[in-house]
This record gives sequence, structure tokens and C-alpha cells, in this order.
Amino acid sequence: MTGMSDTNETHVYKLLTGADWKAASANGVTSAAIDETDGYVHLSTRSQVAETAKLHFAGAEGVRLLRFAVADLPPLTWEASRGGQMFPHLYAPLEVSLADAVWQLLPGPDGALRFPEVY
Repeated sequence: MTGMSDTNETHVYKLLTGADWKAASANGVTSAAIDETDGYVHLSTRSQVAETAKLHFAGAEGVRLLRFAVADLPPLTWEASRGGQMFPHLYAPLEVSLADAVWQLLPGPDGALRFPEVY
């Protein structure tokens, strides 16, 4: 585990299925099944989020990409995950209102989710 001072990331990202987005919009906080199971909120850096989408959200309906400024969130815990990469995890509720941008990701011709040019 490393602290926030060990990374220069200014933003982290959360992907939600359409159903999880609807629930988060109603409840004010995200509640994805994997987060409930693991006991923390899974987040990704900009360089990690496209792979996360490919691995875990392919074929999902209404996927939303939420961007959060690290400075606006409770302290993140950086832990080794996929391939030993350090991923940001949040051991607190993730409030949707803290997102500074939200996009709906639509599949491209190849079926992969298309990200906005700037995110």
C-alpha cells in the first residue's frame, strides 16, 4: 500500500453499468456488486480505465464513466491489482455529486466501449 503522496494522479475514474448508474443517481453513492463484495470502491487511473472497461464492462448497457478529482475525495489507498499495477481504492462511500464529469460510453463498431477524446 502506498499513500496519495506516492502518485501524481489528479483524477480517478469509476465505471458504472446503466443499472448501477440509476441506483447511484437515486442513492447519491455508488453501489456496484464488486465493491460490495470486496469492501471498497474500485477506481482506475486514466491509463487503466480503458482496460477496466474492456475486461469488466464489455456488452454492458448504459455504461457511465465518472471522473473524480483526487483532491475532492477522501484519502485513496493504492493497492496492487491486475498485473501488479497500483490501483486506487476508496474505503468510504463514493458520492456521485463529487464527480466533476460524467459520460455515457457507447460501443463502437467493434463492440468495445468508445471513450471521449478528452476525459
